Amino acid sequence: MRRPVPILLVLLSAAALAEQFELNAPVPENARKVAEHRFRSPTDFEGTMKFYKTALPAKEYPRKNICNQPGVKALHIPNTSGKGGWEGLNIYEANEEVRIYVVPADGSAKKKGKKAPASSAK
Repeated sequence: MRRPVPILLVLLSAAALAEQFELNAPVPENARKVAEHRFRSPTDFEGTMKFYKTALPAKEYPRKNICNQPGVKALHIPNTSGKGGWEGLNIYEANEEVRIYVVPADGSAKKKGKKAPASSAK
C-alpha cells in the first residue's frame, strides 16, 4: 500500500506559504501590514524573492526591475492572470527593510475625495 503522506505534506507546505492575501495577492506569512496594501516582509530581499519564486513562478509572472539606484533593490511582478483585485506587486528594499506594495487593479481601490459624476436624467 502506498503512503499518501508525502503528497499531503507537499500540499500542506504549499498552502502554508501564503496564509495572507491582500486583494487576492499572496503575501508572505508573518508580513506586517504597515498601511493600506503595504506590508513589511519578515525576511530580507532574497528571502522574500524566494517566497515569490514559489508563490508566483517567474515563468507565469515575469519580473521587471523598477529601480536602478545604489543601495535600493526594487522590482515589479505583474498580475498576468488577471484574477483578483490586484494589478501587480512592487517589492523593494531600502534602509535595510523589505516592503511589499500590492498595486490595486483599476476600480478596486477606494478613490478618496472624488465621486463619480452624477448622471443627468433627460
